[in-house]
Amino acid sequence: MLQRLVERENIQSLVTPSHVETRENFTAYEKSTGDQYRFVLPGSTLHRAEWETCLEKLAMLESKPKYVVASGSLPPGVPDDFYGRAARHAKALGAKIVIDTSGVALKAALAEGVSLIKPNLVELSDLVGVPLNSDRDRISACRRLIAEKRAEIVALTLGEDGALLVTENRALRAEAMAIKAVSAVGAGDSFLGGMIAALSAGKELSEAFRVAMAAASAAVLTPGTGLCQPDDVAALIPKVKVREIASVI
Repeated sequence: MLQRLVERENIQSLVTPSHVETRENFTAYEKSTGDQYRFVLPGSTLHRAEWETCLEKLAMLESKPKYVVASGSLPPGVPDDFYGRAARHAKALGAKIVIDTSGVALKAALAEGVSLIKPNLVELSDLVGVPLNSDRDRISACRRLIAEKRAEIVALTLGEDGALLVTENRALRAEAMAIKAVSAVGAGDSFLGGMIAALSAGKELSEAFRVAMAAASAAVLTPGTGLCQPDDVAALIPKVKVREIASVI
């Protein structure tokens, strides 16, 4: 039934209104299997004046942020190198630029050089052009980006297999937590939010990684589009298992 529902010709008329002002995503939950099917819509087209204004506002910030996070796919009408331009403005402010996107938008940002990226396994494999079936392959791919000065830190999320955090001379492995997932929506955003919040507060990298994993795990405890709750994150942090798996490959 669900397979027939998601066929393009059927779904198109359901999810594409004639006038789109707000981007919408929705998730279908299949009770018999527990599987989730996500539908990510493009949203409205941004005119040149609109996306240029976003960059101008960033460039003119009076309070200098520690981090600037650019996250999500680009709306129609926005150039592929938008995040690269944002990276230049962020660095001019003295801020660290963090990117969470994929495809050509990610490649364009990396060409500018960024502080941290948070791809999932599919996004990293697509970026480097090869399958990454082992932690050794994944760390090598991350280190290649770092050696090329495209990113300083790579936080690679692996879903049910946990996550990796890779720098020039460190590789940290976090195991997935043994919890019953209610909804995976928002886990990646919560991971990144937890990590940047911890780094901004002066936490050491491995501790920030621990907070990120706790935040992502807390997010899957909430139904629908609910994100992580502070009490859940605090309760899970001590239970996160992080270990150093390699210093140099």
